[in-house]
Amino acid sequence: MEIINDAIGAVTNLLSGLWPQPAENPQLVNGKLRPCPGTPNAVCSESTNPIVRIDPLSFTGPAEQAWVLLNRIVEANGGVVRTREKEYLWSTFLVPVFGFADDVEFRLSPEEGVIHVRSASRLGISDLGVNRGRVEQLRAAFRAGQNAYP
Repeated sequence: MEIINDAIGAVTNLLSGLWPQPAENPQLVNGKLRPCPGTPNAVCSESTNPIVRIDPLSFTGPAEQAWVLLNRIVEANGGVVRTREKEYLWSTFLVPVFGFADDVEFRLSPEEGVIHVRSASRLGISDLGVNRGRVEQLRAAFRAGQNAYP
């Protein structure tokens, strides 16, 4: 099984270099996550559009602890952190085999007790639910991590 995973990883890494890089690095816009593009290949907890809206990650306890946990979970789930700030994180995830790069951003909001999230494909029109599924996978890992260290 490890040989198959290694082969898929090699193909993914090879293909990932073929896809375009963002024109500029993702960042906050007026203190919020960027809006989703007009295509159904993104989700964002700060959107009012019900088609792309997803719940933020909620936490209890110190915000700093939740932020550290999130950073660990992103990396443990295959994300590569590109920008790490006090209350903003930009990471990329590669879609296996095809090598598509997806941008996944987080904004810590201590006063709300949440971490807002935006996950978006760089290419294409549909992502077949990959971004929504990824956020839900990260949410489950985040919850499990919080429950392990209350």
